[in-house]
Amino acid sequence: MDIAIGICLGLGLAASCGFRVFVPLLISNIASLTGVVNIGGGFEWMGSWPAFAIFLTATIVEIGAYYIPVLDNMLDTISVPLATIAGTLLSVTFITDVPPMVQWTLGIIIGGGSAAVIKSGASMARLKSTTFTAGWANWLIATFEHVTSFVMSVLTVLLPIVMGVIALGVLGFFGWRLAKKKNHDSRIKG
Repeated sequence: MDIAIGICLGLGLAASCGFRVFVPLLISNIASLTGVVNIGGGFEWMGSWPAFAIFLTATIVEIGAYYIPVLDNMLDTISVPLATIAGTLLSVTFITDVPPMVQWTLGIIIGGGSAAVIKSGASMARLKSTTFTAGWANWLIATFEHVTSFVMSVLTVLLPIVMGVIALGVLGFFGWRLAKKKNHDSRIKG
């Protein structure tokens, strides 16, 4: 059961990274500092006070930057690889009691993959908003993403299995949207 809960924690927090990179890292740090979750061996640093200061600062900067026109789109460009790394790290942190090869493989596939798919889908929404509203509505999308990442992260820590299932649904939705866009783009080119 510990492995299933770890996978659900990793999946839910990684999915949250698809909306904001640093919010799930901050929430997992706070959850560790308060004793709500246990961080796996070798990753105890993620539950430390210095990590809290770094994650809090990074979260504030990231959230603030998404309200600056043009900078929000530039952030989307670099945030896909950052979300992938953060999603992998969070998954590996909570998937314990398995051999390291399995732990990292699951972390990359479950965490990195889900964060990348969701971040790519969310970036697509911002790009459409920029195209159709000249960026005017981007702050609405940014606010929705901030709130979603925060709520998903907190609920994942409190209800990991439920949020693991919900994260699969969110992942499926964004995967479907990306596949649909790819199909549409290939029909236009072909």
